[in-house]
Amino acid sequence: MAMEPKTRTVTTLVGVVVTMGALAWASVPFYNWFCSVTGFGGVTQVADSGSDTVLDRRVTVRFDATVDSGMPWEFKPVVRTMDLKIGEDGMAFYEAYNPTDRPVAGQASYNVTPYEAGGYFNKVQCFCFTEQVLMPGERVQMPVSFFIDPEIVNDRDAKYVHNITLSYTFYQIDLPEDVQASWDADQTQTTSVN
Repeated sequence: MAMEPKTRTVTTLVGVVVTMGALAWASVPFYNWFCSVTGFGGVTQVADSGSDTVLDRRVTVRFDATVDSGMPWEFKPVVRTMDLKIGEDGMAFYEAYNPTDRPVAGQASYNVTPYEAGGYFNKVQCFCFTEQVLMPGERVQMPVSFFIDPEIVNDRDAKYVHNITLSYTFYQIDLPEDVQASWDADQTQTTSVN
C-alpha cells in the first residue's frame, strides 16, 4: 500500500528538518574539535610538558588583552612582548583587577595570530583553562606557560612566521554558587552588625 502524495511530502519534510537539526546540533562540537586539533582559526594546543627540542631560530610573541563590554575588570599583559627560541619554554603573566564593590567571575577566550601558528602554539599551563573569581578590589597576576612547537619550521605556511600574537578576551560569567552564597552571607552579616 503506497502513501498518499501529501503524506509522503510531509514525511520527507519532517525527515529533512530532523536531519538539519541534528547536523546543526553536532556542528558546534565538531567545529571545536576540528579547531583544537588543527589550530584552525588561531586555536592553540594544550601540552602536558614543554618541548624536548629547542631550535636556534627565534620568534617574537606579542601579548594582547581585552575585556568584553559587559566585563568590569581591568585586564592587561604584564610584559607586551617576549623573544624566545622555538621550542623554548616561555612564561608570561597577565594582570587582572576588579575595581567593583562585588565579586566578579570571568572566563577568558583566546586565539593566536597569524592563524597558521595556532597549531604550533602549545600551552602547558594557563589561567584560561578555568574560571577566575576576583573579590572587590582584588588584583592578581595570572600565568601562562607555553612553547612554540619546533614542527612549525616544517609547515609550508607557518615556517615563515616570525611574530605571533597571543590574545585573550575576558567575559563575565555567573559567580560559582559557593562564592555567591558566601558573599551573600557576608553581606547579610555586615548589614545586621550595622
